[in-house]
Amino acid sequence: MSSSGEDRLLVERRGPVLVLTLNRPDVRNAIDKPLADAIAAALDEFDADDGLSVGIIAGAGKGFCAGMDLKAFGETGERPWSGDRGFAGIVRRSSDKPLIAAVEGFAVAGGFEIALACDLIVAARGTKLGVPEVKRGLVAAGGALRRLPRILPAAFATELALTGELTTADRLHELGAISRLTEPGGALDGALELAAAIAANGPLALRATKTILRDQWSWDDADFWARQEERVGPVMASDDAREGARAFTEKRPPEWQGR
Repeated sequence: MSSSGEDRLLVERRGPVLVLTLNRPDVRNAIDKPLADAIAAALDEFDADDGLSVGIIAGAGKGFCAGMDLKAFGETGERPWSGDRGFAGIVRRSSDKPLIAAVEGFAVAGGFEIALACDLIVAARGTKLGVPEVKRGLVAAGGALRRLPRILPAAFATELALTGELTTADRLHELGAISRLTEPGGALDGALELAAAIAANGPLALRATKTILRDQWSWDDADFWARQEERVGPVMASDDAREGARAFTEKRPPEWQGR
């Protein structure tokens, strides 16, 4: 395991899976500028490493993340944005590969927005989540106001945003916003199990599928097929695609080369 951002972020490679752990438990893993920069740098390396297929973001200690470091913001006006990746080095541009949030205890304000910037959320039962920014005279500007209405019933998403009240992982799982529920203390193991199922698939196909799912919201119907083909065409022409077909007919596991 390595660390970055003065040990604010722990980076661990587990085969094709990269685990990033927010490591400021004494301040509920609040995001300051050095941590945001460390996350952005880790995602840059993740995207560039052909040996990695899936990423997991977790939090050290009792919870996932409480959002922006309000002490740093109140004292110096520091905003923990990092380049074009935005708040926490992730919410405006995450990664081109699948990301899973492993959430324990709480994910509130910007912490919830980090989880929402991931493709899938695995959370422990009883975990508290929400965007309470309005209670502090702030706005949930890290993507929640865009992403919540896409994954939740409109009335419930609006209520969460306007009241600032928290909800539970159990409720969000019922509504389809959380992929898997675990018992308390089991979110990372659940995320690793899900990551293993994803990482078993073709890496080129995973990246293309992820980017289509992410980018298609800005495409109209006429654009969709052409833009999808831009991503699918190279995959269909790849050695991996032929290997997948051969492995199926030969009834054996595929041996991916990433090309």
